[in-house]
Amino acid sequence: MIEGTPSRTAMLVAAHRADHQTLDGASIFSDPLAARLIGSDAGITATADVAAASMRSYVRLILAARARGAEDAANISIGHGVRQVVVLGAGLDSFAYRHPHGPGLRVFEVDFPATSAWKCDRLVQAKIAIPTDVHHVAVDFETDDFTQQLVAHGFNPGKPSVVLWMGVVYYLTLPALQATLGAIGAWPGGGRLVMDYLEPMGHATPAMQQNMQRVKKRVAAMGEHLITFLPRTDIAARLGALGFSAVSDTSLGDIARHYLAAAPIPANHDAARLVVADRLI
Repeated sequence: MIEGTPSRTAMLVAAHRADHQTLDGASIFSDPLAARLIGSDAGITATADVAAASMRSYVRLILAARARGAEDAANISIGHGVRQVVVLGAGLDSFAYRHPHGPGLRVFEVDFPATSAWKCDRLVQAKIAIPTDVHHVAVDFETDDFTQQLVAHGFNPGKPSVVLWMGVVYYLTLPALQATLGAIGAWPGGGRLVMDYLEPMGHATPAMQQNMQRVKKRVAAMGEHLITFLPRTDIAARLGALGFSAVSDTSLGDIARHYLAAAPIPANHDAARLVVADRLI
């Protein structure tokens, strides 16, 4: 991240979500606020993300699948009575502004300070009301105690929570990743963690490796570097050591094909994965 500058990749993700609504007919994930949040002044479009049109379609569907899978997993816990949702690396995520979750649900949007401030400004510019039970928490995952910051905004770690952690892990150093996981695992209330990660690319097809190199160069030019790739066994061990039991660990390609059978995503494009893990107290 660049100090004082909002995340450019957060802009791209929102732009892809907006394009998914129009180019794909929201076939996997409906987000009617994405276009309003990205705005005409954001200075970036999803079409600039990668060169090939086929890869743009792939990225759109993968991101849509990630959002749909994460929110479906969160809604199960919410339906079972969990009343706290923490969105780590919230970017321009619109979960808190789209769904009526019933009385008492509190949403905590956590992000890099410049991105968090920019998000609040985008909400105002888009004329999207911020509910009183939505809280914006500015945190640098590499240096800050984010639990302390959450508690200062009214979060209760003694009650069950859902944590949505999308699009962040691969930009963190391993110490910051482990510190964040450890903090979540120490919350006495337990709950559900939904996170995505990238596996090492050594097993991927040459075409997929080439596409990943293109994406890495693209985000690096924005000042955001893909640095952490983790095998499935590593993620399972880290979560298990903290008392989490994996509910699922699924490739985003499989999730996309689950929601849209005709999704043009080859079966071996599985480096991007979504984990759902529960820690029951």
